[in-house]
Amino acid sequence: MELYRGSNTNQMDYNEDGRGPKSGKVLASIDDRLDSGLDSLKEEECTDVESAFERLKVDGDEPWKKELTEDGDTYLHLAVIHEATEAAIQMINLSYGDPFLNIQNNQRQTALHLAVVTEQPLIVEQLLKSGCDASLVDDSGNTALHIACRKGSLACFSLLTQGCPQQLPAILQTPNYNGQKCIHMVAIQGYLSLLESLIQLGADINAQEQCNGRTALHLAVDLQNFELVKLLINKGADVHSFTYGGHMPYHLTYGRANTDIRKVLYELTAPHLRELPDSESEDSDGDYEDQCISDDDVYDDIKMMGQV
Repeated sequence: MELYRGSNTNQMDYNEDGRGPKSGKVLASIDDRLDSGLDSLKEEECTDVESAFERLKVDGDEPWKKELTEDGDTYLHLAVIHEATEAAIQMINLSYGDPFLNIQNNQRQTALHLAVVTEQPLIVEQLLKSGCDASLVDDSGNTALHIACRKGSLACFSLLTQGCPQQLPAILQTPNYNGQKCIHMVAIQGYLSLLESLIQLGADINAQEQCNGRTALHLAVDLQNFELVKLLINKGADVHSFTYGGHMPYHLTYGRANTDIRKVLYELTAPHLRELPDSESEDSDGDYEDQCISDDDVYDDIKMMGQV
């Protein structure tokens, strides 16, 4: 994928009058650095974005708000992607309450999504203060908070949970297109402190994944994370919750190596419910890790143009 090609005259491709980016000038092709990570970004690309914005900013009708790359990125998307912080903050300050802040690119990422992906809490804070909608989802169904939960970004997590109090209850109940809510994301990653924070913020500890009915406790057993199992039990997780295949957390200990998890759940599970269901189900097969999409897979390329 290219961040900017400049081949479409309806997108960012200006003439030689200095009013905007000419093909290939503002952002070079990234064909030579696919999958290479954020470290491969060139410093001049940040400078190019800032320079182009400065040229356009002098025009009173704010043309920088109207231009898109063929990937659907605005100048704000590009400034966030290339960590052109000063230019990004200027755009945000000039767009208070403006729908421009919520424009989604071809992967349905807003600037807020990208600020979390690139772990820029200052930009996250400024976007939230200026009215960016934190409930919008990308093409994987993830809100910005889903991404912060998956990445374990404490700073972004704190800003997102504190910066949109009216939207937060709905966001916590929002499943992505894999059927996972934020509490499932942190359980999969094993982030104990974030999980505890989500519960304190009102997340349903017994929320079920939409695809198979697993709760966070089921996931903790699948991933053989004893510390997570103990935390969830201490916080009141239901040990008798059934997946859609009829399995409780204790059932998922069969064939697993961690005897501590098995012992704890055995003692807490009602005796008449300990026996495995008659039929096997997909939700008891294999480790959950094999069924999850990793962060690297989700944000391939340079970890910022989100494809699933």
